[in-house]
Amino acid sequence: MRPLVATVDLAALRHNHALAKGCAPGARAFAVVKANAYGHGVREVVTALHDDADGFAVACLEEAAEVRALHQSARILLLEGCFEPLEYQVAAHLGLDVAVQGGEQAEALLAAELERPLRLWLKLDSGMHRLGFSAPDLRDWHARLQGARQVAELNLMSHFACADEQGHPLTAQQLESFLSLADLPFAARSLANSAAILSLPQAHLDWLRPGIMLYGASPFAGRDATALGLQPAMSLTAQLIAIREVPAGETVGYGAAWRAGRPARIGTVSCGYADGYPRNAPAGTPLAIRGRRVPLAGRVSMDMLTVDLSELPKARPGDPVELWGAGLPVDEVARACGTIGYELLTRVTARVPRRYRF
Repeated sequence: MRPLVATVDLAALRHNHALAKGCAPGARAFAVVKANAYGHGVREVVTALHDDADGFAVACLEEAAEVRALHQSARILLLEGCFEPLEYQVAAHLGLDVAVQGGEQAEALLAAELERPLRLWLKLDSGMHRLGFSAPDLRDWHARLQGARQVAELNLMSHFACADEQGHPLTAQQLESFLSLADLPFAARSLANSAAILSLPQAHLDWLRPGIMLYGASPFAGRDATALGLQPAMSLTAQLIAIREVPAGETVGYGAAWRAGRPARIGTVSCGYADGYPRNAPAGTPLAIRGRRVPLAGRVSMDMLTVDLSELPKARPGDPVELWGAGLPVDEVARACGTIGYELLTRVTARVPRRYRF
């Protein structure tokens, strides 16, 4: 069996969920499990949070159906709403909460024949300019939808663009825009993503939407997840499968992009970009062997990558290699690759087996 595994710590996941809820006593939370629970396995994550989560949030109807099969009573929020008119019938059958983010979706809803009315979340474009109604349009649609036979409940939501950049002026503007609708009667309001849960108590309101923090990564570029009290949920572990001595001046890997400036000890690791490790990871990106950081050397291949073991003479073939996890935060690897932890976690492919610790 190829020595590469993603180990998911479900106790860490439950810890992170409790931490999110503890930031806003009295608020409920939609645990965000879109994209196969950020690559961690939606079936296992929903099962782990079955008795703790108030609800779950997903991106599309297919994901919602999978979650509903795992949890018959939880609130399930369809974050992007229905993409086709007929999807409202399925959403009603599944008993979903549904975002409505524009006039076309709202018109399709009012034309739908549903077996039961839906809990709706009108989405305000408070400044991200991706999805949502303008404030004047939202007021108009609130009036039109209130009392409609397809509507069981009207709620309000929006999404921050820069809450992960503390002090960014757009965050205050978005909060002000959201609160400007306080005169409208809504059953509940939701605004806080992971970054806002951890740093913006005035945005907590009725429902939280913890995403990346559930999985133990930091939503902030400059703040360590451990310092925030989060525990990493995934460890990606491979193995040293070969070691060779490379003379000074010789190159390693495709494109001969890395050259040994001195005699080097090069280790080959059983992980590559087909597994989800970023192909664009630059030389020097950290990996961990025997509790020590070692730098990536050369380009990442489809199934393998190479590391410089010159400062780790005790390393041997068969040693485990941590790509990220408890000893090497995914955020640190992501920074070295010029990306964010979200991307690394969600891109771990299906060819990598998941193992679960309870």
